[in-house]
Amino acid sequence: MDETSFLTDQFEAERPRLRAVAYRMLGSLSDADDAVQEAWLRLSRTDADEIDNLAAWLTTVVARISLNRLRARASHRDEPYEPHIADPVVTEPGGADDPATQALLGDAVELALLLVLDALTPAERLAFVLHDVFAVPFDEIAPIVQRSPEATRQLASRARRRVRGAREGEPDTDADPARRRAVVDAFLRAGREGDLDGLVAVLDPDVVLRADMGAGPLQIVRGAEQVAARARMFAGRADAVRTVLVNGEPGVVSWVGGRPLSVLAFTVRGGRIVAITSLGDADRLAALGL
Repeated sequence: MDETSFLTDQFEAERPRLRAVAYRMLGSLSDADDAVQEAWLRLSRTDADEIDNLAAWLTTVVARISLNRLRARASHRDEPYEPHIADPVVTEPGGADDPATQALLGDAVELALLLVLDALTPAERLAFVLHDVFAVPFDEIAPIVQRSPEATRQLASRARRRVRGAREGEPDTDADPARRRAVVDAFLRAGREGDLDGLVAVLDPDVVLRADMGAGPLQIVRGAEQVAARARMFAGRADAVRTVLVNGEPGVVSWVGGRPLSVLAFTVRGGRIVAITSLGDADRLAALGL
């Protein structure tokens, strides 16, 4: 095997992990793929004999590319920050067993968590993702964010507090997938039947619905009765609905006129739905290839 083929094989072995890093950083599947491809181009222009640890080198490169993209996004915003729902990773129940998907979805990457990460500064997000999710030492992260290891540790600590604060008071996620799915199925059934009481019964009193429709700011609805009323109002709009997993959580994809209408992800804790995340942006849905 020649050197180029050997390097290509090594890179391809690292690709799933690199894509997972970039996805958690950028919240976009296409941007993550672009970041990984750019890392490959940089590797192809580098003398591989000078790289002691290829996996660490590639992680650093992808992290730098992602950080620069996050900073560019921030610099181009003309308005105050608005939360943004990440691209959902949609799989069939039992269909997330391939290594690439496992790498992408491992270590709790629910859409609700990615929304919290999106509110962090680019440096905080990088420090948290690399250290808390991928166990990269602070000594290796520090040069990327151009801070000392101790200052980098503080970045991750602030990010960790934000993540914990967003989930403060919530019970642990139900471990049984069948139980989580049963709760979501009960919600969907009550919505189809227009059963407001049935909807409220499976919603946590403090449930939060976040909907990204593509136009205007993120729509946020709080409280069981308010969320139930909205769910009943929109029930029946779709021609077809399929139960799926969305970032490993129970979810549904709906279609109207042969085109995807929405992707919904449900977070179930303590036997009730505590969060619903909905993507209804037609352009982004079309790009997902559903």
